[in-house]
Amino acid sequence: MKAKVLLIVSLGVMSLIQASLSFADNANGKNLYLQRCAMCHGADIKGTGPLANKSNPPTPDLTTSAFKKRLNDYPGVIVSSVILRPNGDLIPRTLRENGVKLSPFSWRVNDFRDLNQYMSGVILKSR
Repeated sequence: MKAKVLLIVSLGVMSLIQASLSFADNANGKNLYLQRCAMCHGADIKGTGPLANKSNPPTPDLTTSAFKKRLNDYPGVIVSSVILRPNGDLIPRTLRENGVKLSPFSWRVNDFRDLNQYMSGVILKSR
């Protein structure tokens, strides 16, 4: 049942993101990424952040062609599914075990869209 709800939410987010990618706020996406993702994924999105090797499994390189294709094929679904349902307790546990206090954040559809757009731009530049 939970998987079905997650799929429905992800599809809804994806449709909203696809319809409004041209309105993405790259500055908001960059800000969100740097504040909430770069500590593990690194500024270059290659899994080089200070906490990258402190999780099990280690933080992946998001500039690979496989991830780039998934991000392009399913805009927003990948980003939102990781944020809304992080790999079990992996993300919160890694932050907690390393003394990182990340304030709660109320994600909006626009935030997923902006983050997706920012990440896509960085990935394109890295190849």
